[in-house]
Amino acid sequence: MKGPISIAVVGSGYVGLVAAACFAEIGHRVICVDNDEEKVSTLQNGGIPIHEEYLPELIQRHRGDRLQFTSDLRAATQAAQAIFIAVGTPQSSSGSADLSYVDAVASEIARSIDGYKVLVEKSTVPVYTNEWIRRVIERNGVPKELFDVTSNPEFLREGTAVVDFLHPDRIVLGAATERASDLLQAIYRPLTVGEYYGAENAVPGPRGQNDTPPVLLTSTKAAEIIKHASNAFLATKISFINVVANVCEAAGADVEEVARGLGMDTRIGPKFLRAGIGYGGSCFPKDVAAFRHVAEQVGVDFTLLREVEKINEEQKQRFFRKVRSALWTFRGKKIGVLGLAFKGGTDDVRESPALDIVQQLLKEGCIVTAYDPAAEERSKELIPPGPQMRYVSDPYDAAQDADALLILNDWQEFLELDLERLHYTLRYPILIDGRNLYDPGRMAQMGFTYLSVGRPGPMHALDPAISSRFTL
Repeated sequence: MKGPISIAVVGSGYVGLVAAACFAEIGHRVICVDNDEEKVSTLQNGGIPIHEEYLPELIQRHRGDRLQFTSDLRAATQAAQAIFIAVGTPQSSSGSADLSYVDAVASEIARSIDGYKVLVEKSTVPVYTNEWIRRVIERNGVPKELFDVTSNPEFLREGTAVVDFLHPDRIVLGAATERASDLLQAIYRPLTVGEYYGAENAVPGPRGQNDTPPVLLTSTKAAEIIKHASNAFLATKISFINVVANVCEAAGADVEEVARGLGMDTRIGPKFLRAGIGYGGSCFPKDVAAFRHVAEQVGVDFTLLREVEKINEEQKQRFFRKVRSALWTFRGKKIGVLGLAFKGGTDDVRESPALDIVQQLLKEGCIVTAYDPAAEERSKELIPPGPQMRYVSDPYDAAQDADALLILNDWQEFLELDLERLHYTLRYPILIDGRNLYDPGRMAQMGFTYLSVGRPGPMHALDPAISSRFTL
C-alpha cells in the first residue's frame, strides 16, 4: 500500500492537533475534527490554540491543502480510511480514566461507517478499551468485516511534541488483523523507510535516512499497556530521584553528581533524573492514577504507584517549606515567580506544581508577581490577577523589589538571566531554585542566598541531628 492515505483525526487537543499536522507533513490527506465550532473556526483561519515548537509552521504549510479542519464527524469518517481517536480521557473521581468522550465518538463514528474503516486509539486509554470500542461499534449495527479497532499510542513530550512525532524512539502498532496492521504501517512508511528525512523542509531531529524509527507490532492490549506503563515508569523515575535528592540534601551531597553517576549506567540512563518540585501536566498524574486503577480492577496490588503519587505531592510541600525557611514569615512578603506552566517549553498549566505553590503563597498572604514566557493567559484562568497576584511580561519585573525570587520551571530563558542585574533588582538577593538551573558555588560568590533541590550550600555541614545517627 503506497501513496497518501486519507486520515481523520478526532479531537484537536494537544495530541490530536500535533498528530493531524504531522500526518499531513509526511504526505497524507488529513481531516481534523472537533465539536467546538469556535475552535474549528480559529484553526481554519490559521490560529494555533497551543504553544508548541514547529506546530504553527506545519499548520501554515498544509492548512487548506493536505490538512482540513471541520466539525462534521460523519463526513470526515466517510472520507477516511483510518480514523484516529484523540479525544480527552480525564481522570474520574475514582482515579480511573473517564472514557465517556471515547464512547460518544465511537458511537457517532459507527453511525457514519459506509465501508471498511480502521479505528485507531490515539488517546491514552486503559487496557480493554479496544474491546469496548469494538462492542460499541457492533451494537450500532456495523458488521464485523467493515471495521478493525487498533491501538497506536503516542509518546509525545510537550514542548518537543512535533519532533517526538516525526523522530520517534519507536512506533507501537497494536492490531488484531493483517489488513489493519498493513494500513497502519503504510501510514508511517515515510518515516520508517527514511523518505521523510530526505525532504528539503523536513523538521530537524535525531532520526535520518540511515537511522529510521523501529516499528513494534503488538496485540492491542499490549499497546494499551505499553503507553500506561511507560508514563508510570517515567513518573516513578522522577519521584525516585526526588527522594534521592532529599537524602542528598540532608547528608550534604549534590544530587546532580549522584544523578550523573546513576545515568551513566546504561541500564538506567540519564533521562528523567532531574530533581525538582515534582511532575505535573496532562499525562503523568492522570496516567499513574489510571494505571493503578487498572491494576486494582484486575486484582493486582500496585502499591508502588501510590508511593510515587505520595512522593510527588510531598515534593511540592518540601519546596514550600524551603521557601518558608528562607523568609521566616509570609504575610505581606513580595515574592517573584519565574515559571507557571508545569515545565518549560509549553503553555500547559494542567496539574502544574508551580501553580500549586503560587496558590499556597497567596493563601499565606504573600504578594506574588509572576512571569512565564507562554503560560500567562492560561494561568489567569485559574488564578485571576488581583491585589495579591500580578502578571508581568519580563523576568526582571517579576524580581523588582521582591523579598525572594522563585524559579518554578525550566525555560531556557531562566538559565540565561543577567545575575548581576537580578541581584540589584531584588530587595533581598534570595533565589530559591526549584529546577536546579544554577551552580550553588557561583551564586554564593555573587552574593545570593541560593537554595535549590538536593544540593548543599557552599558551607554545608552535616546536621548534628543527622550525624549523631551514624556510628564509626
